[in-house]
Amino acid sequence: MQNSQLIAIFRALSPKEIRSLRKWLLSPAHNQREDVVRLFDYLTHSEHLDNEKSLSKEKAFTKIFPKQRYDDALLRQAMHFLLKVVEEYLAFQDWSEDPIRLRLALAGVYRKRKLDKVFLKTIKNIETLQQSHPYRDEGYLRNDYLMLLEQYGYLEGKKRLVPMNLQEISDKLDLTYCADKLRQGCLMLAHQKVYKAQYNAGLLQEVLEYVVQQNLLEVPAISIYYYGYQSLTSKESEGYFYKLKENISKHWALFPKEEMRDMYLMAINYCIGRMNAGTEGFIREAFDLYREGFQRELLIENSLISKFTFLNVILIALKLKEFSWVSNFIDSHQHFVEESSRDGIVRFCRARLHFEKGDYDLAMKILVHADFDDALLRLQSKVMLVRMYYEQSEYDALESLLESMRTYLNRKDMISGQQKILYGNLVRFTKKMINLNPYNKEPLQKLKEEVAKVNVAEKDWLLQQLEEL
Repeated sequence: MQNSQLIAIFRALSPKEIRSLRKWLLSPAHNQREDVVRLFDYLTHSEHLDNEKSLSKEKAFTKIFPKQRYDDALLRQAMHFLLKVVEEYLAFQDWSEDPIRLRLALAGVYRKRKLDKVFLKTIKNIETLQQSHPYRDEGYLRNDYLMLLEQYGYLEGKKRLVPMNLQEISDKLDLTYCADKLRQGCLMLAHQKVYKAQYNAGLLQEVLEYVVQQNLLEVPAISIYYYGYQSLTSKESEGYFYKLKENISKHWALFPKEEMRDMYLMAINYCIGRMNAGTEGFIREAFDLYREGFQRELLIENSLISKFTFLNVILIALKLKEFSWVSNFIDSHQHFVEESSRDGIVRFCRARLHFEKGDYDLAMKILVHADFDDALLRLQSKVMLVRMYYEQSEYDALESLLESMRTYLNRKDMISGQQKILYGNLVRFTKKMINLNPYNKEPLQKLKEEVAKVNVAEKDWLLQQLEEL
């Protein structure tokens, strides 16, 4: 019983859903078995769902079937019928969340029963709901299409020579398919980049061409994904990106929050790609998108900000010296970071803020007492200390730190091979730099050339320090 599908579903229900489900269960239309009600009450009583002993079949049976000998088949039957009721409840709740789909289903029932007057009234009601609907996403387009299909079914059933709406149906189907296909194409690109997967895009290229030929870029659910896909795949990507950004800013309120968040992240990921390629102007673009996304509360999901998003936006803002914004953001948004990683992330971000402002004493005070669980944060905190020790000529502390970094890199399995190379080269070159004779120009020039041509963390900083020697 402990590992059954029924228990897994009950554990995922909210208290409000439990209360609503019990009312559903007590209706004779959904359930007429008393043992199913008793099983429901037993499972939802006290801490039974979290207590392994309470979920033993024998113990549950004695409460559900008092004064009867244990019968496994009888218990499994009660569990089966309860599961069936719960699944019907969950399906109905999800279905009824969209009032338009609910009325479309009702219109279909009226049409089949030849209740013309009620059918036409229901269709008119659906049209009114569609016009007042806040979103213009693919779901909105699909509901338009389904409504036209119902109208066609009604007209076709009249067996009279009346104009049919087949062209409207075809046009709306094209809009729905294009919007859905373009969104799917963007999702495939994102997944492909992270997981190195390969996908067959099917008719996507034809859709991209069709959208332009048929002037469909005025449809928000099409234009945003069209420009997003072209930004991520085209050689002339900048123009597409600015169109994407313009459409997101213009139409952001026309989409559900979850979908709009994905659109912002698509644009941000494009900027990060350009930043990594060395195009500095996209640092500001990424920051503006992050800031706008947080202002509109789109980048907070289930009352949480991922630690990666929290860290990324702060590091990008610090590149732009947005110190006041970073300080306010840490104070106002730190409680959205998952509690298990909050302390380390917040400490690191505060240290980085003081470091970028040049408040080395405050930054050091945080870093020397911090013990970061995340391997990369630990490495980056050591890099800050390397730079501060060097710039303040604290060479004994620096040499000790470099040796501890070398040891850490050699024994830490969670660090990728590429990161070991980057940070290992930083250790190696910093050691060489502190042992250089600044008056001997030949070794200095040789070290500059070596740093310039290899992958190394903090390359710009190393070259700047060598230039100043």
